[in-house]
This record gives sequence, structure tokens and C-alpha cells, in this order.
Amino acid sequence: MQNKLNELKAAALRDIHKIDSIKSLEDLKIKYLGKKGELTAILNGLGGLSKTERPLIGRVGNEVKAALTAALDSRLSELEDAELQKKLTAETIDITLPGRRIPAGRPHILTTTENEIRQIFGELGYTVAEGPDIEDDFHNFEALNIPKDHPARDMHDTFYVDDGRLLRTHTSPVQIRLMEKGVLPIKSIMPGRVYRCDADVTHSPVFHQVEGLAVGEDITFGDLKGTLELFLRRMFGAQRKVRFRNSYFPFTEPSAEVDVECFVCGGRGCPLCKSTGWIEILGCGSVDPNVFQAVRIDPEKYSGFAFGLGIERIAMLKYGVKDIRLFYASDLRFLRQF
Repeated sequence: MQNKLNELKAAALRDIHKIDSIKSLEDLKIKYLGKKGELTAILNGLGGLSKTERPLIGRVGNEVKAALTAALDSRLSELEDAELQKKLTAETIDITLPGRRIPAGRPHILTTTENEIRQIFGELGYTVAEGPDIEDDFHNFEALNIPKDHPARDMHDTFYVDDGRLLRTHTSPVQIRLMEKGVLPIKSIMPGRVYRCDADVTHSPVFHQVEGLAVGEDITFGDLKGTLELFLRRMFGAQRKVRFRNSYFPFTEPSAEVDVECFVCGGRGCPLCKSTGWIEILGCGSVDPNVFQAVRIDPEKYSGFAFGLGIERIAMLKYGVKDIRLFYASDLRFLRQF
């Protein structure tokens, strides 16, 4: 039996030395030292030995078990070290290589356009006012001289929420909220998102407007013309021609549409301007007395003007963008141009 133990020890040590994976080493441990392993099978025969042989063979068996256990642990440590080195080699970062360049973020073209508008009017002394995106019918329509049966409501394809609330169709409600405070004079612009049920190459269900309001004593339509002419020439070029056309808006009287000379043909006529030489850019007018009365401002003492323009429209004309949907497509090929 002692010879069997020594032969088993020699064979096991050779096998352990040859093992090249942790899984195979575990299997080998079970083969020799498991409950049904070869060493266990030999030691189970101790009961058939004489009283003088049993202690001797038991001691040899324990020595074999200790030797195999030590050899298994040593080989396991070697395999784990080899596996760790292999992993480290595969995941090594070569610090001598240049780092990956992460492109710097830049303001979106609409943000750039809005900031330019803010800057121009800021230099003219206008403050910036903001209001809620979800409005009530009074501030969005009625106070702006658009009662429930007014045909001008057909101009707005409105997203209604609940309880008569709606997503604002313009930023004009901010003008109403500003005038309701009763702090005069007022000289402010109101940039923000607006919402309408409309979508094509020139319209989006969500877009951005900047409206302006000036209220005080002795404010005339001439003040409005001078303000907008200065703004448009700052925005599109000092030589750009500007014209005012009679129009209609329920919250201003008189009202006007403002056109600028076509950017493509220089006023000669082309497909962009429909051969007129002009491009419509914004709407404006003197504040209607009914609007003043809705916010408890005396129209006999105070006058004012208001205007509204679309930021997307300004950006489309200034940068030659033909489809409004490009602003929201998150296409880096488009955005990187600006």
C-alpha cells in the first residue's frame, strides 16, 4: 500500500505540473483528493491492515495528501498570476499614444440667433421677460382682443391640455402678464418656445419666437419703425432695404407686416421671394386700446407698440436653411456648418 501511495504521489505531481488552466486544475484536485478520489480510495483500505502497519501507512497517506495539496495551491497561484498578466496585457493603455480628441460643443444655431437678437435689443435698452409655456385662454387669446368667437382664432392651430388650458401659440401672453403688473413704462422682449399644430418644411409644431413690447407716454408708430429698421439692418446688413405693409392683427391697430430685401436676388426677383424682391420677416403694430383696457392701462394716457418674429425664420433666411426640420434633426453634418 505504501508503494501505491508513492506511485500516486509521483503521478499526481506530474499531472499538476502539466495543467494549464484553473478549471482543469480543479478537476484534477477532485480526481486525486475528492471524496471519491484515488487517494481516498487507497486510504479506505487501512481497515484491512494490521495494527502495526496501519499507523505507518496512515502517516504516509497524510504526507502524500499534504504534498499534493501544497502542489495544487502552488500551481493555482501560478495560473492565477498568468491569467492576470494576460488580462493586463490585453487591457494595457499605451500612454505614449495621443489621446482621443473630443470635439468641443458649441451653441446651436437657434441659440446663436436668439442670443444675437437679445444682444441687439439689449443695446437698445430692452429687458428680457419670460412666462409659462402652458397658458390659460384669457392670457393667450381674450386679453389680446381674440374672444372665443373671433375669426382670428383660426390663425392658431392650438394644442389644448385640460380645463381650458393650452400650450401657448405665441409669446404674446407674456406681454399681457407684464402689463398686468402695472409697472410702466415697459420696454421688453419675450423669447421662448411656442406650439402650433402645423408641420412642413417651413413650419414646426414647436418653434421659437421673440416678441417685443414698448408701453409709455407718447410712443408712436414712428418709434416702432425706427426700432425695427435698426434691428433688421443690424441682423441682416446695413444696406438691406426694409419695407412696411398694411396688415391685420387683432391685438395691434394699425398693424403691419415687415419685409426685407431678398437675400438671394438683391430685390430683382427669384423663386425664394416669389419674384417680388421681398421676404416677409415679422409682424408688428401699435397696441390696440382694447388690449390696454383688458390689463387696466389707460389707453388715453399710454400708447405702445408690439412686434413678433420667429427665431427659426430669422435663422433660415440669414443662413440659407431651406427646411426648418433640419434645426431639430441633430445631424452633426448640418450643425457643424454653423
